[in-house]
Amino acid sequence: MKIAIGADHAGFLLKEKLRDELRAAGHAVIDAGTTSTESVDYPDFAEKVSKYVSTGAVDKGILVCFSGVGMSIAANKVNGIRAALGTGPDEVSFVRKHNDANVLAIGAHFTDEDTAKKMTEVFLSTEFEGGRHARRVAKVAAIENHQKGQSQ
Repeated sequence: MKIAIGADHAGFLLKEKLRDELRAAGHAVIDAGTTSTESVDYPDFAEKVSKYVSTGAVDKGILVCFSGVGMSIAANKVNGIRAALGTGPDEVSFVRKHNDANVLAIGAHFTDEDTAKKMTEVFLSTEFEGGRHARRVAKVAAIENHQKGQSQ
């Protein structure tokens, strides 16, 4: 699987560990930055990763910041992105099965390394169930497209 991963300074160390773990598992990983713990702005990295996902250059995206919330908000501004904040493996399973989330946001301050690795594994291995959930995801996309049409 092809994955884009990015983080701000607060998520840098966890991002590095997740990136290495993903590569060791055989995934092709695009590291969208950041490259240190020096202060940066999370929206820049959320946008980079989300554009890789929205254009189809990668299959899924992973974002890491202090809480995960900022990254998920910024990522969801990119057309076609369904970013979800993950707080545990069970929740991540449902955001894949029911919401077809294509970007996972993780809060480095609130998530230990083992949990982050497990959430990432679940995110990448869980399939979207479709069915009634596909209808709902389509309605979310319709809202997005309606908003896009109003801004033009």
